[in-house]
Amino acid sequence: MTTYYEDQDLERFPEIGKYRPELYDIFMNYYQSVMAEGALSVREKALMALAVAHAVQCPYCIDAYTRACLESGSNLEEMTEAVHVAAAIKGGAALVHGIQMHNVADKVSI
Repeated sequence: MTTYYEDQDLERFPEIGKYRPELYDIFMNYYQSVMAEGALSVREKALMALAVAHAVQCPYCIDAYTRACLESGSNLEEMTEAVHVAAAIKGGAALVHGIQMHNVADKVSI
């Protein structure tokens, strides 16, 4: 049975540039610059990307950054901790929006 997300589709990412190659090239240049060694190491950026991938729930990114983390020297303990950080931030963000619910309820109750 096939799924909505096909493993091989990640390798097809360059096809996104088929109809607007100049936009794809701009994005790829930006992306490669962002992910290059800078104030943060490639390893640190891969861990951050792995955490974000889980927060936005992108299976392609999870696959890509799991590999990138391992290739840049991270281990499963570090990677798991990064995922927990993402979960904590995403959970906290959901909870703090409960204040919005309180604000609306206060207005409606008046």
